[in-house]
Amino acid sequence: MIELLAAGPEDTRELGEAVAGFLEPGDVVVLTGDLGAGKTTFVQGAARGLGVDRGVVSPTFTLVREYVGRVPVRHVDVYRLDRVQEVIDLGLEDLLSEDAVVFVEWGDVVAALLPEDHLEVELFVRPEDQGRMVIVSATGPSWARRWERLEGATERWAAPGSNGRGET
Repeated sequence: MIELLAAGPEDTRELGEAVAGFLEPGDVVVLTGDLGAGKTTFVQGAARGLGVDRGVVSPTFTLVREYVGRVPVRHVDVYRLDRVQEVIDLGLEDLLSEDAVVFVEWGDVVAALLPEDHLEVELFVRPEDQGRMVIVSATGPSWARRWERLEGATERWAAPGSNGRGET
C-alpha cells in the first residue's frame, strides 16, 4: 500500500499520469472513494498518460466510455447499477480484455467479478485543505513485478509522516 497526497485536481491528474506509466494492456484499475473524491480526475490524468488526446468525462450516465490512445482505454462507472445482474448485463467481462486498460469507478461494488490481478486506487477528500488522500494498493503477480518502480514514481506525492508505503 502507498499513501499519497494530491493538492488539487491537476495534481491528481499528474498522479494518474505517473501511474499510467506502469499500466499495460489487460490491466484493471479499481477506483473507490466518496462522490467528488476525484476518481474521474485521476482517470483523466491516467488516460493522458496512455496517449488519449480527447477530454475524458465521467461515464456515470452512459456507464462505459471508450477512448483511443497508445492503448485503448475503457472507463466504466457502476455507481448507478443496483444489482450484480445489471453489471453482468452491461457486459463487464467483455470489457475486460487483454488489449485495453480498464478503469472501474466504484469497482469495490463488483470486486467478485474483477480479475484478482488489479490495481486499486482509493481517493478521499481532505477536509482540512480540500486536497486528496490517495491510497494505492495492488494484488496479483503482474503488480508484484512492477510495484517497486511504481513506489519510486509516486514518491513525489508521498504523505508526510509515511514512507510512501503506508508505514509511519
